Amino acid sequence: MLFVKDQDGEYRPAPEKTVLIEANRLSGYRLRRGTRISSSDDAKIAIGYKLRDKQCEMFACLFLDSSHRILAFKELFRGSINRATVHPREVVKEALQLNAAAVIFAHNHPSGESQPSRQDIELTRVLQDILKVIDVRVLDHLVIGEDMYSFADSGLLKEK
Repeated sequence: MLFVKDQDGEYRPAPEKTVLIEANRLSGYRLRRGTRISSSDDAKIAIGYKLRDKQCEMFACLFLDSSHRILAFKELFRGSINRATVHPREVVKEALQLNAAAVIFAHNHPSGESQPSRQDIELTRVLQDILKVIDVRVLDHLVIGEDMYSFADSGLLKEK
């Protein structure tokens, strides 16, 4: 629980808006260039609050160097309440431009459901195959709803 000091010098529970502003500030700090991502938990902490309360579906990429340090976090595609069209060509273009060695995908489900859809699984496989050609590893794909689902933790990102 976050507490704030009121005008009388007393500490009271922070309003929800203050908590969300502070969470966004902290997640921005965790997404700064050069921060090392060494686990899916690190990725969840860094990315989760950026996409959690969006009203439309957003697809983002966390681009990493060969030591899994952050190069950039980019919200690449914005969709409707239940779908975002992802163009693999644009993902490849960003990866090449940033000279990325690895990437973590993330997208939200505004419905709050964190289980990946069949389309989410197929998209991840397509992107994984395409990025493999240019030597960019897909480390994870996070689906953010009420909870966060990790493809890597669930065994859905097996190396081919």
